[in-house]
Amino acid sequence: MKHSAEIISVGTELLLGNITNTDARDISIMLSELGINVFYHTVVGDNPERLKDVVAIAKKRADIIITTGGLGPTCDDLTKQTLAEAFGLKLIYDEQEAETMRQYFKTRLHANRPITQNNYQQVYLPEGCTVFHNTCGTAPGCAFEAQGVHVLMLPGPPRECMTMFRLSAMPYLQKLSGDEIISHNLHIFGMGESSVEDRLRSRMLELQNPTLAPYAKDGEVRLRVTAKAASADEAEALCRPVIEEVRGILGSLIYGVDTDSLENTAYGLLKKAGKTLAAAESCTGGLLAKRITDIPGASSVFLGSAVTYASGAKTALVGVSPATLAAHGAVSAEVAREMASGARRTFGSDLGIGITGLVGPDGDGSDTPVGTVFIALDAEGTIYCRGVHLGTDRQRGRTMAVHHAFDMIRRYLTGLEIE
Repeated sequence: MKHSAEIISVGTELLLGNITNTDARDISIMLSELGINVFYHTVVGDNPERLKDVVAIAKKRADIIITTGGLGPTCDDLTKQTLAEAFGLKLIYDEQEAETMRQYFKTRLHANRPITQNNYQQVYLPEGCTVFHNTCGTAPGCAFEAQGVHVLMLPGPPRECMTMFRLSAMPYLQKLSGDEIISHNLHIFGMGESSVEDRLRSRMLELQNPTLAPYAKDGEVRLRVTAKAASADEAEALCRPVIEEVRGILGSLIYGVDTDSLENTAYGLLKKAGKTLAAAESCTGGLLAKRITDIPGASSVFLGSAVTYASGAKTALVGVSPATLAAHGAVSAEVAREMASGARRTFGSDLGIGITGLVGPDGDGSDTPVGTVFIALDAEGTIYCRGVHLGTDRQRGRTMAVHHAFDMIRRYLTGLEIE
């Protein structure tokens, strides 16, 4: 049976725009991996009557309703009470969840912090429900079936919501179909979503099981291959030839399958090769360093980064020649190359990255177009450089520049063409 879901996000702060509704986005992505269609997202404030109205509509057009938010201890956290009433269920005090909450307060929060009585509101759950334990907070979630609909309630904070969804909601939903559903993500850098779709459009339209679908994400593209079968092995067998077919079409543009990011790919390759990395960053202001040091264990490969934003810093910190700056300007391939070599020399690393550019939104008074960025790689004495135009969106330009840097590292360490 093909299931359809509606996601109802509860919270006045979402309607006011104070908080971005990432829960609905992320749950939709995960539901697509389960082969569950999402036709509607609804946002409603902390008002029980309006929530009842929304649920009444959702019951008519979806057989799975997933709510986020409104499970906490305050007076406006009324999701459980409202949905229990809407489906004619009583709320029952769950002593096991109460003890779990007490232990959470004792071990994870301040040991001497008292549990106020309103916290116990969180452990009243619909009778007969499947309890979803909260490993990141105090409010449990739950699921129940009533009136021909499966209802799942999840907390609002994104970390709590997505952890609970992966650990509890996904297994619950997977049992509804009785099939094993396997998904693999192919990560692509160097080609836009429309170009990827153009190359693969005919196969995307032909494929039924597995399916092939593109998703744009922060300057790169992700292709998801999803198969459904009676067993995981059968689903994997369906995915495998499609993955190989796409590899044959896109080649080295695919930087990984089921990996987290370009920086994780670069980190893994550096570690495997026993190589170290350092950087000199101008327009990215340390973003490369931030992204690689977000990875646990990055100190085994990353030695450091100098943020050389001003021209004087480029000279003082990584030895860029004043003559080079005067002749070519700070935003130039020549300066990027000297920054890469200077970073490698200063930190004593095997590889050095230099990034310099004009990421806007305003120009600098020169003839250099806004969005011009140069990324150089000094790879054990051989220097490569890319000149790219990344548009006038400042944050996107910085993100894309770092993407290019990690892609150059990946390509060097796997023997691919770099420039």
